[in-house]
Amino acid sequence: MKILFIEWESYGKKDLKEAFKAEGHSLCSFPFTLYADERVVNNPETEKELASVLHREVPDIVFSVDYYLVISKVCNTEHIRYISWIYDSPYRDLYSQTIVNPCNRVYVFDRRIYQEFSSAGVSTVQYLPLAANTERLDGMLNTPDSGDFLYDISFVGSLYMEYEQFYDQMTGRLPDYAKGYLDALIAAQMQIQGYNFVEEVLPPVTDMLCRALPIISLPGGIESKEYLYAQYIINRRVTAVERIDLLDAIAERHVVDVFTHSPEFSMLNICNHGPVDYHTEMPKVFQSSKINLNISVRSIQSGIPLRAFDIMGAGGFLLSNFQPDFMEHFVPGQDMVCYENKRDLVRKVEYYLAHEEERQAIARNGHDKVAAEHTYRHRVREMLNFE
Repeated sequence: MKILFIEWESYGKKDLKEAFKAEGHSLCSFPFTLYADERVVNNPETEKELASVLHREVPDIVFSVDYYLVISKVCNTEHIRYISWIYDSPYRDLYSQTIVNPCNRVYVFDRRIYQEFSSAGVSTVQYLPLAANTERLDGMLNTPDSGDFLYDISFVGSLYMEYEQFYDQMTGRLPDYAKGYLDALIAAQMQIQGYNFVEEVLPPVTDMLCRALPIISLPGGIESKEYLYAQYIINRRVTAVERIDLLDAIAERHVVDVFTHSPEFSMLNICNHGPVDYHTEMPKVFQSSKINLNISVRSIQSGIPLRAFDIMGAGGFLLSNFQPDFMEHFVPGQDMVCYENKRDLVRKVEYYLAHEEERQAIARNGHDKVAAEHTYRHRVREMLNFE
């Protein structure tokens, strides 16, 4: 099968291209520029260039990481199948009218998002969890001995401090009732793992949020105002508060090594190393850490974040918040470990630092489960197996 690969600097791009080729498919590429606003349906230059490539290369399928409206528009006009696999959350373009274009096959890694579209009768959106390239990772890493670990506890990821200005700007203009409502909402959501209720309880203050910080729903969008404020502002605030709160709780007794794009972040017993390269450095951090933390972005409803697959695929021990989709693909306590709340997280950090053989056995199980069932080659087969 010949596949036109929409190419931009996405995570997993190299792994996906290798997987398509390993499965016997041929690739040609279309360099794609991400716009300042990615919700672009009408872009004559891109449409003309893509149509020209389709006529010249005559691929069987067009594929992209994440879903793009202009790509769907051209594929729909040219009557060619467009497959996309979304790893971002939230992803606003899912709520475009173009999502029902018959050319589309859009895969989301969050089962609850899939169920939302399925219950609305949208068949173009399907569920597909994320993956890791264990073959590549195994080739660049060595199995660690007990003395090879550089870090006790590591966290790799954003602290969402760059989004604080939007929340602060909004709340600075809200009446006291709405501020108190959001404070209580955030505090309540932080106590619950595996279910996000922010969007559904926003209606009593939605109009106040709109006046304080207007968010424009662009033409063709069918997402609600509650969705926009919940996913792009409030859930990011919850994530920022939660990640710092949990890291602080662990750092009361242990040094925590953090790899993040927030150079200003500093706390007692927190060692901020700055960012690491996704392909060359991050897997080494995962393998060199006794415990790797995953604290999921709160906009992910039930799905397993890419970072969790990255950790297990690199042979690292994963300690994660509970996400319902874990139960479908992994066995907590056998392949990875979930924590229920802050107290449970601190308790499990202590336990698994003290039980090295058990911890390393779980890390091996997680790696082997990913290698057996959750590689990019597995996902390529699943994506191309459609009616």
